[in-house]
Amino acid sequence: MKVKAEYIWIDGYQPTASLRSKTKVLSSKVSSVSELPTWGFDGSSTLQAEGGDSDCKLKPVWMCPDPLRGGDNILVMCEVCNPDGTPHKSNTRAALVDLADKHKDHKPWFGIEQEYTLMDGKQPAGWPEEGFPERPQGPYYCSVGSENVAARGMVEEHLDLCLDAGFEISGINAEVMLGQWEYQVGPLPALEVCDQLWVARWLLERIGEDYGLTVELHPKPIKGDWNGSGAHINYSTEGMRAEGGIDVINAACEKLGNEVEKHIAAYGAYNDERLTGDHETCSINEFKYGVSDRGASIRIPMDVANEGKGYLEDRRPASNVDPYKACAALIDTTCS
Repeated sequence: MKVKAEYIWIDGYQPTASLRSKTKVLSSKVSSVSELPTWGFDGSSTLQAEGGDSDCKLKPVWMCPDPLRGGDNILVMCEVCNPDGTPHKSNTRAALVDLADKHKDHKPWFGIEQEYTLMDGKQPAGWPEEGFPERPQGPYYCSVGSENVAARGMVEEHLDLCLDAGFEISGINAEVMLGQWEYQVGPLPALEVCDQLWVARWLLERIGEDYGLTVELHPKPIKGDWNGSGAHINYSTEGMRAEGGIDVINAACEKLGNEVEKHIAAYGAYNDERLTGDHETCSINEFKYGVSDRGASIRIPMDVANEGKGYLEDRRPASNVDPYKACAALIDTTCS
């Protein structure tokens, strides 16, 4: 019996990369990613090679059931490699593989809150064709009712597909701006959370085709007095989760405060438009951390402070963040 394997990869566009995919038909069911062959593609069409030497290689690194096609069909996350098998310069996953292995004794865990806006043409879903909704933001967060919610059907279908694929999805909710939503992936180790987040993004884009809606990951899709979109990262190490872990958390926050430029560079494009100090953000030009402070760069949740252990929430990553880069930066700064 033939099996369809959807090979998914990240292209070379900058400052924000996009997802690409193509279908490989296999002669039999696959039980492990190690059974999957590498596959070439035209890198000149994805800004990953020149036309005169355009071959790049897809290296399968993670797979899951394909919840769209069903059966034994699979979705395959791939690293992009040069023809000789070395990581391509656009391959950000390879560096995270090395860092995760180097610091594996710290047992870092991640949970990523992926915010996004569903666009219906030039406007967010649920908005009038021109202008703004009649009411300012406020009633839309975690709301119910046709006057407060847009595109719930697509969001619910995406959740079901992610669960059917076996993702560690921990929740969804409507966000502060009408047409803006969020799903959460994790807690998981670094590579697993990043692979799942990228494929979850692919699934969202894919079903957007069926609904006629576009997935917008720009961190400030609507200018003015409207919330931007982030990808807050909840992060912990074994030491943070152990008794007395609050001291480890505070020490990590101090380390993060000494590496602000490094992290901002890894946290997504156009983030200066979102990190203004308004709309539940800290200014991109400032660093601070605190308990229950959603206007801080790093929030220490109230329950963590009360229990004296747990995790921190880095609120700076943008919705268009490359999670491989962000998780690598967090591990490198806090575990070194």
